[in-house]
Amino acid sequence: MAIFRLPYSGATTLVPRGGGLMLRAPQMSDFLQWAQLRDASRDYLTPWEPVWPSDDLTRSGFRRRLRRYAEDIATDRSYPFLIFREVDGAMVGGITLANVRRGIVQAGTIGYWVGEPYAHRGYMTAALRVLLPCLFGELSLHRVEAACIPTNAASVRVLEKCGFSREGLARRYLCINGVWQDHLLFGLLQEDFRG
Repeated sequence: MAIFRLPYSGATTLVPRGGGLMLRAPQMSDFLQWAQLRDASRDYLTPWEPVWPSDDLTRSGFRRRLRRYAEDIATDRSYPFLIFREVDGAMVGGITLANVRRGIVQAGTIGYWVGEPYAHRGYMTAALRVLLPCLFGELSLHRVEAACIPTNAASVRVLEKCGFSREGLARRYLCINGVWQDHLLFGLLQEDFRG
């Protein structure tokens, strides 16, 4: 398992646990479970995600993904997590804290996905509730942001249940499934978080 080294705080290992879930950085040993879950969930995930690279579900594509993750973690730009059920080790999805900005901002943006077999069962809400204390604690963020397509009612519910406030609409904000789409913007401040 990789150890995250943050330039401002020394060695930190982020493996949040709670609510029957464990979150940790992806490892090469996760490839098979990750690829199977993503492949089985492709139709479910496609409307909500960027277009997948042609080699996305290959071992070499996953290895390249891990190299990028390692670089992002080392430079304090991004922190990816896979979500596992502790009872049986099943991978249910993933959350990434990306676009980390320091200095006078101390903010980052979260994105997440859940495999279709685990959708609408509260896993993402539980995972986000487990991760947020680490983002405001160990990573010293002041603000966590998220964006979702207005028609993604499940994602809106996750964010609202976790205390995020709706802050506006960004027109044609992200290219999702090959189309520039409007997104609702959400934010959560450290002082508003009730962990």
